[in-house]
Amino acid sequence: METVLKEKDAADWVYRGEGAANLVLAYTGSSQTFIGKVMRIQKAPINGSQRARSPTAFSKYEYLLWGDIGNLVSSSDRDAAAQTFVQRVMSPLLGSKHVDAGKLILVSREFLELVEKNVSSQRPSWRVNAGKIDTQRDYVLILSDHSIFPNGSLEDEPCISIEIKPKCGFLPFSRFITHCNAVKRCMTRFRMHQALKLHQEEISEFSDYDPLDLFSGSKDRILKAIKDLFSTPQNNFRVFLNGSLIFGALGGSAESTDVIVGEAFEDALKSVILADDGLCTTSLLQLVTDTLYKSGVLDRLLEVQKLDSLDIEGAIHAYYDVISEPCVVCGQLNEDEELHRYASLHSLPLDQSLKIVKNFLIAATAKDCSLMISFRPREGEDWGSSNNTICLESTGQFFDYKVYFIDLDLKPMKKMEEYYELDKKIVSLYRKIEKGKVGDISNAKFYESKVEK
Repeated sequence: METVLKEKDAADWVYRGEGAANLVLAYTGSSQTFIGKVMRIQKAPINGSQRARSPTAFSKYEYLLWGDIGNLVSSSDRDAAAQTFVQRVMSPLLGSKHVDAGKLILVSREFLELVEKNVSSQRPSWRVNAGKIDTQRDYVLILSDHSIFPNGSLEDEPCISIEIKPKCGFLPFSRFITHCNAVKRCMTRFRMHQALKLHQEEISEFSDYDPLDLFSGSKDRILKAIKDLFSTPQNNFRVFLNGSLIFGALGGSAESTDVIVGEAFEDALKSVILADDGLCTTSLLQLVTDTLYKSGVLDRLLEVQKLDSLDIEGAIHAYYDVISEPCVVCGQLNEDEELHRYASLHSLPLDQSLKIVKNFLIAATAKDCSLMISFRPREGEDWGSSNNTICLESTGQFFDYKVYFIDLDLKPMKKMEEYYELDKKIVSLYRKIEKGKVGDISNAKFYESKVEK
């Protein structure tokens, strides 16, 4: 008989964190079906009309876009579609050993309503104001909890897990980037977006993290990136011990790491990292660096991100051809030179336009996903034959490790317009900063980083 989660089961699921589209809960009960699992529940926006119940998860144009992916467009709703997308699209691209598509489980409306009530006090207020659990859903997605190792005793085998949101690891090279937006070719999207977030007071300090360091292939630069993420975690770096958060923010953005936070984190690591006092954090960051370098997962991720070869400034034109509407972007252009630049895109056959949009959306998923890297101390030194064991040279310890991609969400095709508008906003503000026309961004780290680059 198919499992259905009901109202009585809600107390066994506790808040783990959330992103823009989904809320994540961890299981604390005794059912063997769910031990070592987390649940992802889709959210619904507070503002805006209630989502209409539809027999299909896709628009007619998304049918064109994903029709060649078996079972994807026949999915009954977005939950089923998301699972199929991970299974059929992202897993082959990123490697099946690093991807978990999960399993769909039926839930009652009463279960979702009680979960919403139970976790509301643990969620960041701005997340609560923006969205709540979508209680109209029939299914939730159950995944392995990649912050712990399966079939292990938490008391006997401590597990330390690091969640990283890498962001886009390359500079766009598209010929469709306009002359006035040429800064995109020499400054990463992440760092320009930091300026906008600071301007809008979404963050209080500019991050030194540069995705180009993380994806560089240089162990020294990867270590620099990990240290920068630790210094200013925001929502891009979190650490769990035995499944419980010990560093970073649950559903929002963490402030810069001060002495008090750093000392508490150092103390928490002593049960796992056998380093001298004051060196546990340094050793862990080195362990993460060595594992990312050895595993090669960043190379796979970068390849998928680079499926976006035209940048949103090129892909948006293919999007309007796919949906058979006049190109809004071309309608706003005044210069013949710019119109001529995009004429070649609008003369493409439909199958090529579909490929451009599909590749852009797949790349968007890869740019927005997270990595979960987990470590479990290993007794003895018989590790040479294992591809998933690594030595921390500074302490002489051996660790089993696993690396998984998470948050591999299927992006709605309609978001193409949002991506274009956000890109305009990010680059426009950054150009104004460069020209000294924005006076309220005085954060020293921002200017220092600009000079360094």
